[in-house]
Amino acid sequence: MSSQPTPARDAGRRLATLGDALGDVITPGSAPGLSFGLAGLDAATGGLHPGRLVLVAAPPQVGGSLIGLAAARHTALALNHRVLYAASGPNRADITRRIIAAEAGGDYARLKTGTLTPHEQEVVQRLRNAPLLIDDGSDLTAEAIAETVPVAGDLALVVVDRLQRARNPRLPLSGDHLPAASQVLRELARTQHVPVLAVVDTDDPAIVNLLDADVILTLTALPDTGETNVTVAERDLGVIGHARLRPDLARARFLDTAAAAGARAVRDVVGSDTDHDLSAAALPFTSGALQGLPAAATHLLAALRTALAVGNVKDLDELRGPLRALAAAGLRLPDHAEGRRLAAALHGYNAAAVVVTPPSAPGFGQPAAASGPDADAEDEAQDDDGLVDGDEEEEPEGAVFPALKILKGAVDRSKMHPIRVIAKEDRENGPWPLISEDMAGEPKWVHPDVTSTRVAHVRDNGKLVRRDKFDVPAPFGDGVMCLIDRNGSFPSACSAVPLAPNKLLRTGPLDAFDRSQAGIYLIDIPDWKFPGMPHPLGQLIERADDEGRVWVTTPHIKQLERLHREGHLTQRVVIHDSWTGRANESLFKPFYAAAREARTDLVQVGGDPYAHYKTRVSIALRLLWPKRQEQRSPFWRPDWRMSMVAEASVRHWTVAFKAVQEGHTLIALRKVDAAIFWTPDQTPPDTYRIGTGFGEVKAKFIQHGDFIPEGDD
Repeated sequence: MSSQPTPARDAGRRLATLGDALGDVITPGSAPGLSFGLAGLDAATGGLHPGRLVLVAAPPQVGGSLIGLAAARHTALALNHRVLYAASGPNRADITRRIIAAEAGGDYARLKTGTLTPHEQEVVQRLRNAPLLIDDGSDLTAEAIAETVPVAGDLALVVVDRLQRARNPRLPLSGDHLPAASQVLRELARTQHVPVLAVVDTDDPAIVNLLDADVILTLTALPDTGETNVTVAERDLGVIGHARLRPDLARARFLDTAAAAGARAVRDVVGSDTDHDLSAAALPFTSGALQGLPAAATHLLAALRTALAVGNVKDLDELRGPLRALAAAGLRLPDHAEGRRLAAALHGYNAAAVVVTPPSAPGFGQPAAASGPDADAEDEAQDDDGLVDGDEEEEPEGAVFPALKILKGAVDRSKMHPIRVIAKEDRENGPWPLISEDMAGEPKWVHPDVTSTRVAHVRDNGKLVRRDKFDVPAPFGDGVMCLIDRNGSFPSACSAVPLAPNKLLRTGPLDAFDRSQAGIYLIDIPDWKFPGMPHPLGQLIERADDEGRVWVTTPHIKQLERLHREGHLTQRVVIHDSWTGRANESLFKPFYAAAREARTDLVQVGGDPYAHYKTRVSIALRLLWPKRQEQRSPFWRPDWRMSMVAEASVRHWTVAFKAVQEGHTLIALRKVDAAIFWTPDQTPPDTYRIGTGFGEVKAKFIQHGDFIPEGDD
């Protein structure tokens, strides 16, 4: 049946046939919603969608503003999209301190004193270039916000914090002005095609219903459990879902309940008895309730409290020397009960001279490290994915991070009813024999003018391994090697990897790539002649068939299409054969969000908790397609596994390519997480974001002639 012609329409109207509308609705991933940065809330709401006004209704002290802050942080810091934060009530200093506390896991109250730990100072440097605009003007009206949005430039999200129930003559967004203001904000969302997230400081239905939002999130504190319930309602349908969050108000944020449990488990075991005794005795002074300490002593004891609160072993170790010096200095403390208690705690702290052992975490399967005298043993061990019997079982209750449980839950909650396991009788036919680990497309490239050799290196544990050593020729000029190490490449790729949740069907040759589909594609290897940069398909170009063709996954197809549009490839990709299904880019997003949230806490802790977190994340993603046939797993989707790895490889290559385009010299690109540049000024390329979060990097400078360290060297 032929579709009806679309009627002519004026610029201000938006007419579409039902067929056009169906195409928008049933194409998963075509218009994905932004994330709140909280996987449970995303699952209950479907995310933040353009053109909709979302209202967060919460009484004071329940944390409504933190929902808006979480969405703004995720959009600006994790996705690098532009956000306007319109602050009516809180000022820009309040907002900034809350962002630092939430991102660093620091003490929000202490930040008001201007005291930052070394970790918080690192976070501040990372935040300096974030695309987050804060407007805290005293005359902030809904009309002013609507006028600002078009000139702010390519906004992905608008947050309004907050609409106030009580009339305040100094704040236009208050009292009886609220209904009219909400109409302006709703029209703003529609005309600018941007999600608008507004916070109101009441959950009174009589007021909330007057504001006529598209979606209403009502927050209710649950004293019995310490959690916060979020009721999700749509304007026309009523209540459509619920979510539970764990408030972490001391650090100006909410946590998903699973991530919060892991963070609490870590914090509970960090620090010695003398650490906690001193922190408790100092609390009346560090909180400001009592005076009588020198400012330097107050700041030092406040830093101890924060390090214990977030479980930061590294900061604890750095604080112990100054704290012992403080204890030995013989401070003159006030002669009252609290002063005497603090004096006793300082005396006990200095006497203990404690050395803290990093905390242990619940034990479960962990890949064994390669061993033996052979310096190449570590390279050979890469042929095994390290999975062992028992890895397929969900983590025990109380695990630091139940990665496998979260990944299974993310897939099972999808409305597309994904197929986690392809039946064994189907694996020898169709697309499955065509999929190989070569499809990762990981680079293993060294600049053609640079000489690479493998040299022996004895690690601290006595193990002999081989490492790369580069000889950079004189024409490259003076400089050092800058090693870029990407954090969490695989879980970061899960934020938006195009997958086909159901079975792949044979779609054969294609005239053009269809973005609504995902799968595997047989293509010609395109010519690549950009100087100083490896082929975008990495080592995959060495696996071509007799006709010069290779099978690739969707991330590489999208990459090649983009390079063609930008003029870097002369010919468009030719697809000779394909197996595809309806695409979905958000299947793994809840897993990504939970892993990112947990990492924020655990990366500060280090030691066993962080090691176990990394191990479980790695195991969960490797179980998507185990190498050994006898390995049991809740998954068997080689296309999902290889698409995720290819997405990580594409992101790694793309950022390095941007650096080369800006004039930086790349001398090596390896796997999905390591790039080495030759830098004369000891500064990393500014295309990379330095930090500890997913997608961010660590930069290490290595002198010419030294070997390139790997892993735990």
